[in-house]
Amino acid sequence: MPPAPSPTGAPPAVPRRRELFGFAAAGLLAYAVDTALFVALRGPGGLNPLTAKALAFVVGCSVAYAGNALGTYRHTRPSGLRPYAVFFAVNIAGAAVQLLCLAVSHYGLGLTSRRADIVSGAGVGMALATVLRFWGTRTWVFGHEGRVGSWTG
Repeated sequence: MPPAPSPTGAPPAVPRRRELFGFAAAGLLAYAVDTALFVALRGPGGLNPLTAKALAFVVGCSVAYAGNALGTYRHTRPSGLRPYAVFFAVNIAGAAVQLLCLAVSHYGLGLTSRRADIVSGAGVGMALATVLRFWGTRTWVFGHEGRVGSWTG
């Protein structure tokens, strides 16, 4: 049974646990798509690591937005291009973290194997970027509707 609307008529707040699990589920699906595409583009596709990661990111970002808009934050009823554009901007910041990890590993440290590229781009970079993406998604994309107060307080 969905939560009742607030007295102000605003959409109901998402329970914290449901928000975390919903965001994680959308993120895990996007992560799987991102990683599989990155591996395919880097390996059999023969693309350089940064191009492969950038292309995989665009597809993964779209999957994550759909999962969050249609699932976790569906009560906010996002419409138009603005929520997707802001979501994409938040994810570009996350991608910058991922690409920086990949670039430092591949070009700075000289760890040029496919395995090293996957660990740095789809492992370490993705973990760090997820923290940034969660905060940005809940704060700037879906945070102004249907939520009262801070998630942390």
